Amino acid sequence: MESDGLAAINNVGYDVKSSLVAVELAARFDKYFATVGIHPHDAKTAKESDYALFEKLVKENDKVVAIGEIGLDFHYDLSPREDQERVFVDQLRLAHSLHMPTVVHLREAYGVMTRLLKENEKYLEYGVLLHCYSGSKELVKEYEKYDLYYSFGGAITFKNAVDKPDVVRACPLDRILLETDCPYMTPVPFRCTTNEPARIGLVADRISDILGLDRHHTETVTYNNTKRFFARMQEYPI
Repeated sequence: MESDGLAAINNVGYDVKSSLVAVELAARFDKYFATVGIHPHDAKTAKESDYALFEKLVKENDKVVAIGEIGLDFHYDLSPREDQERVFVDQLRLAHSLHMPTVVHLREAYGVMTRLLKENEKYLEYGVLLHCYSGSKELVKEYEKYDLYYSFGGAITFKNAVDKPDVVRACPLDRILLETDCPYMTPVPFRCTTNEPARIGLVADRISDILGLDRHHTETVTYNNTKRFFARMQEYPI
């Protein structure tokens, strides 16, 4: 892992089963961490017992660093939208009660998300990361009041990502994180193959190009941003 320039890996759950796997891997490997939660695709199956399990996992495993991947997906609509909204807010409240940040999936639901953030601002205290951010630069300005973080993955290397440079530049530098979203969104020149953590360097290269930074500076800033956002990571030598 270190040979690929990786300090650590955060495995992000999307339902109960994958969250349990993420926690198990974090227990087995020193530099692995876990995020637990219910993705909007699976919101229709969410139960109160799921939230109780996530609370237990957070309290019993200090390598669980966030609640996620939670949010809204109105592109596929695999769960009814009212269920997505309800489960998203339920998990925001859960995260706040546990003093945990949240990792948020947001696709084609920006208006509703803006409303929900406003209505639930008191639950955003411990940090919100919009992962694989695909919104506009104007929304970045709108979301400044909530002190959100933004992560970017392989999509910023795609030829059709013509708006992404302006979006990246609109984000405060101390709020940008890098990600792979494995096994999806593999960066160029490996597009259409299975993504893997080792390819995070290609994302770092593209961010560096967009912002006019040298690669080492990009790595340092985004590393520090990551440890600040996932506060529990600071307890470990990574």
